[in-house]
Amino acid sequence: MIRSLIILLVGTCSFLPDFKVAESAEQKPQYNVLFIISDDLTYTALSCYGNSVCQTPNIDRIAKRGTRFTRAYCQATYCGPSRASFMSGYYPHATGMLGYRNLRPHIGDKVTWSQLFRNNGYYVARVSKIYHMGVPGGIESGGHGSDDAMSWTERFNSPGPEWKAPGDGETLEGNPDGKHPVVGGNTFVVVEADGNDMVHSDGKTAAKAIELIKEHKDEPFWLGVGFVRPHVPFVAPRKYYKPFTPYEKMVLPEKVEGDWDDIPKPGINYKTSANMKMDIRKQKKAVGGYYASVTYMDAQVGKVLDALHEAGLDEKTIIIFTSDHGYHLGEHDFWAKVSLRDESAGVPLIISVPGKKPAVCHSLVELLDLYPTTAALCGLKTPTGNQGKDISRMLNDPKFEVREAAFSVAPMRKGFLLRDHEFAYIQYGEKSEGGAELFDVRNDPKQYANLVDSESHQSILTKYETALKVKLKELRKNDLPSPKNIESKRKP
Repeated sequence: MIRSLIILLVGTCSFLPDFKVAESAEQKPQYNVLFIISDDLTYTALSCYGNSVCQTPNIDRIAKRGTRFTRAYCQATYCGPSRASFMSGYYPHATGMLGYRNLRPHIGDKVTWSQLFRNNGYYVARVSKIYHMGVPGGIESGGHGSDDAMSWTERFNSPGPEWKAPGDGETLEGNPDGKHPVVGGNTFVVVEADGNDMVHSDGKTAAKAIELIKEHKDEPFWLGVGFVRPHVPFVAPRKYYKPFTPYEKMVLPEKVEGDWDDIPKPGINYKTSANMKMDIRKQKKAVGGYYASVTYMDAQVGKVLDALHEAGLDEKTIIIFTSDHGYHLGEHDFWAKVSLRDESAGVPLIISVPGKKPAVCHSLVELLDLYPTTAALCGLKTPTGNQGKDISRMLNDPKFEVREAAFSVAPMRKGFLLRDHEFAYIQYGEKSEGGAELFDVRNDPKQYANLVDSESHQSILTKYETALKVKLKELRKNDLPSPKNIESKRKP
């Protein structure tokens, strides 16, 4: 009897139609992740952040479909420690990764952001600069830089001529009489280059990213696309300079007499109009060259977005656009990175997730939050010890807050930043031995008046001094190997 019943049930099942078991409420869609990062990009240069001179229609495309964050901050204001931080999920002072060496010895067997996806069956690749890679030297040589091989299924580099590109070039920095030739290194150089997009690194990066999207469109992927512009040298094909020439029409930020009088010595940035010996003409050309580099980079972003669309992956892919840190373009007569002012510590950040409505979010976020956020969106478990926060709820509710303050460091200046919605507190040295700055960002958004010596702000000053001590103690309580070296001596 029992045997007959079993035969009957088996036979009956063979005639049932195919069906899929419904997903449980906890299961998440298996999104792809397309992580696009620019190098040395200030949010003030993007049209979706309000720039009316430098038009970035392709980055704007991401903003029109995603959430644009207006108060996003990096965790270190130059490349090496910033990139190591958001890829590892730990603050620079937790890992001791304050310079440019490889991350892996600092984190042991901890799983990096892209490695988590690799371990969960994703194809994971990077094209060009995700971890630190010297620009222009590393781009000229085409090497891996300070990369972490364990983070990738495959990795690809995009060599380019950089400052040696044929064209019309001028060295703007340290060249007051105009006698120096075009020189390499971390130097302000403008080259209106001959040839097309593919002559340069970013053009090659876009082409490789397009190739990988086509090859892997039928499997889940995490693809990191690292563009090196607008990092100096400001090199781009000649056509991208046309909107910004003649350079005399470029408008510089306002210059306030005595602006530096209330700033402690470590707060004066490492590159200024004075020490770079750039007169007004050169300053305006620097802005024009920077904008041309941004416009060129934006065009490459557009090519990658087009490839994603053509592969039918728009509704299957989380797109992130950001930069490793910001950049000064003459504000306070400061240039480049390293400073802890908003122009340098703040970053553009746009996150587009299929099915989410476009929005603008003013809540405080950190680049460190990208790791746990994408993990949550894709149903992956963030490893224990990760110091980022899941901000995915902000994509549904832009007013939601996960942080009372953002934290960033400038290791070269032994500087620390705590930035909330009311004040920006900057301290140089863990005991403030190098001085401090306090700005009321509600009433002084451009950060001109240092309130450290204001009698009416002493209780507020004490509050932030205490909060910084707590923050440093908190982030050093982690499960990482003890850092052997504090790498803060090398210049960016």
